[in-house]
Amino acid sequence: MAFDGIVIASLVAELKDRLTDGRITKIAQTEADKLLLTIKNSFSGENGKTIRTQDRLVISVNPSLPLLYLTQDNQSAPLQAPTFCMVLRKHLNNCRIQEIRQIGLERVICMELLHLNEMGDYCSKRLYIELMGKHSNIIFCDSNDKIIDSIKHISALVSSVREVLPGREYFIPNTQDKMNPFSISETQFMQAIFQKPLPLDKAIYRSLTGFSSVMANELLYRASLSDHNTADELSDSEKLHLYRNFSEMMQEIADGKFQPNIVYQDKQPVEFAGLYLSSFADSPDYTVKMADSVSKMLYEFYNTREILGRIHQKSADLRKITTTALERIQKKYSLQIKQQKDTEKREKYKIYGELLTTYGYELKGGEKSLTCENYYTGKEITIPLDETKSALDNAKHYFEKYAKLKRTFEAMNIQLQETKEELAHLNSISNALDIARDEADLTAIRRELAEAGYIKRQTRQGKSGHKKTAKSKPLHYISSDGFHMYVGKNNYQNDELTFKFASGNDWWFHAKEIAGSHVIVKTQGQELPDATFEEAAKLAAFYSKGRDQEKTEIDYIQKKHIKKPNGAKPGFVVYYTNYSMTISSDISGIQEIPEAGGKETQP
Repeated sequence: MAFDGIVIASLVAELKDRLTDGRITKIAQTEADKLLLTIKNSFSGENGKTIRTQDRLVISVNPSLPLLYLTQDNQSAPLQAPTFCMVLRKHLNNCRIQEIRQIGLERVICMELLHLNEMGDYCSKRLYIELMGKHSNIIFCDSNDKIIDSIKHISALVSSVREVLPGREYFIPNTQDKMNPFSISETQFMQAIFQKPLPLDKAIYRSLTGFSSVMANELLYRASLSDHNTADELSDSEKLHLYRNFSEMMQEIADGKFQPNIVYQDKQPVEFAGLYLSSFADSPDYTVKMADSVSKMLYEFYNTREILGRIHQKSADLRKITTTALERIQKKYSLQIKQQKDTEKREKYKIYGELLTTYGYELKGGEKSLTCENYYTGKEITIPLDETKSALDNAKHYFEKYAKLKRTFEAMNIQLQETKEELAHLNSISNALDIARDEADLTAIRRELAEAGYIKRQTRQGKSGHKKTAKSKPLHYISSDGFHMYVGKNNYQNDELTFKFASGNDWWFHAKEIAGSHVIVKTQGQELPDATFEEAAKLAAFYSKGRDQEKTEIDYIQKKHIKKPNGAKPGFVVYYTNYSMTISSDISGIQEIPEAGGKETQP
């Protein structure tokens, strides 16, 4: 993911349009490295009506997640404001935003601010926002770029390149001799890029400010040069073609033709950019989603990643419990298979006993074996004997061994079936953890593990201390033909979808002999088109343990043919006649419906 100079340029264009001439009415420092500015503005609308707006600008200079975006959401601030916040309030309360600009294509934003001083005279100040990874900072300066204060103080002991302290002069440090893409000439471009024996994408982003690896690769893709190795291998015509594509990209930025977009892989956001990422859009492995604004793009990207990261972190204990239980049950299953295999000799012992009963009269006593005809096969067979026992006692011994192994075999069949069901149950819980999206999903999984005896049940608190959690809801999709499709995220939802929500003629989909979600398609009394069958099967493949396979076999059948055995574990069903298809798990083209829905379509 690249919070590069081009994203900053698209963000500045949005801030200019929304905040120029607005007034900062509230300043809060919500965290040690995070500011929240409330800005009110007014615009002339249709028919001369004045439109009044209020936006909140979030500025985070967290070293691991520097971020800036507009939002309507408020955030709580500490009762005692930090020093930097108090300095800003003293100078900038109710100040007007005169200008918002980017320094070249650097990851630096400058806000020109106009306010009244103690004498009632207008004064200008500058707020520099540097979004440069671990070097990110918010620096407050006067009109001559003398530093008044900063959210992070950097002394000479910390940095020999630049001190960031009150009274020092503000300047942007030299960015490794990179060139400004807005002012670079064709000759300078050729010298900077093509004389370095580097991979072509590295030669670009190491030579030009504002370019990240993502945008360097996008530029190469637009110039049809993404397969080339090093910069010094290009022909003169290829070099010229790359420069022309670079010039067109820079013109897009200069003209403000931004297209904020997010790249998804398997429903997870992996990249974002201010310009359209055609290199990802043309790949079948990715989905590119356009955003209404840069702020919404950034909020959705980081919020989604934060949620997924938080859910993965919070599910760590459940994953460990499930993985440990799976390993234990798998060892148990392997041992039971071995024990069952040992009982395969039982029929041999039965035949030994029967043959000894038939031919034992021939023995005189003291023999170590008996060779006779096996009347079941017509072949000769040799039976080992205990020479201290009679023929009848040897026969009795073999019958006892047969009976014992038979009992073991019958018991092992029952135990193997129980262990196999337990394995399937644990695998289904593991799959539910893989597709969990929120804390309500984890609560349902924790409850199922507790009911199955894998973890201790949590004691209920009293009414005053009992915290209600939102109910986990199934995923909701709509097919290209307009049919509603639902996906259970855990075994409780699977049961509810199949046996409470689905009608008899609705269709049920599930990965064949693999842990996965139940998928229900509501038919509303209509025949399903082939495309809907395929899309539902893709959902069943994606939300199963077979999602990483190239193809997954999917069983599908009408709900009226699905049965649940008495005492069966959650999510377990049986069916005897079904259709099957083999399909990929690519669901990128299937439309998902947000959770909030009407009674007609929401289970």
